[in-house]
Amino acid sequence: MRELNVVISGFDHYDGVDVNPAIEVPKAIAEQGLGPASGPDDPLDQVEVTIHVVSIPVSFAKAWPTLKETIEATRPDIVIATGLKHSARGVMLERCATNLMDTAKPDADNVTPRREPIDPDGPAAYWTRLPLRSILNDFADDSIPATLSSDAGTFVCNSLFYNLLNWTATQERVLGGFVSFPLVGLAHSSQNGLLLEQQIAAGRDVVREAVRYYLKPSSSDILIA
Repeated sequence: MRELNVVISGFDHYDGVDVNPAIEVPKAIAEQGLGPASGPDDPLDQVEVTIHVVSIPVSFAKAWPTLKETIEATRPDIVIATGLKHSARGVMLERCATNLMDTAKPDADNVTPRREPIDPDGPAAYWTRLPLRSILNDFADDSIPATLSSDAGTFVCNSLFYNLLNWTATQERVLGGFVSFPLVGLAHSSQNGLLLEQQIAAGRDVVREAVRYYLKPSSSDILIA
């Protein structure tokens, strides 16, 4: 049986947020696994997936080095970074990482970069390497509200996303992407966020489809625009 390593990261703390899905979802997936394959023809039936979870500081200077340390220790085939987007009414699949840091809100180190490139020598942007179309199809089957997001903003989430894709561009074959979760809600209402159970199911869908795509890539799975 083939073995694949998957790293899932989440930011460790958000002010005023008691239940942080960017921590709880990766942890739950690592503890509960991906669930059974859909059948003998499902690529998941022929692979053993090991999930590694890492908590990332909301810091421009420390986020990527923290994730990279875990990457170097585990040598993953797939890296999925996650974060929290307070204004989201559903799960947001980030399509693009831009080479820009620009914020009036300080990070955990009280740093507020303004209109600075993440990598002065890097490209203006990178597209995600996750199979967004197939992920959205799974979300629809599981009644999980979701949308595509044009980019991950210009705060630490985007900086981590860009650095991740900048790194994957140098690798022979590693998938990488970013998913933004909404606040954890108390009821099935888009105005109150999503139940944690829904967000865990969404995170599991993301990993399952990323693994399927890694094993059997298809252009029909990709959706970036």
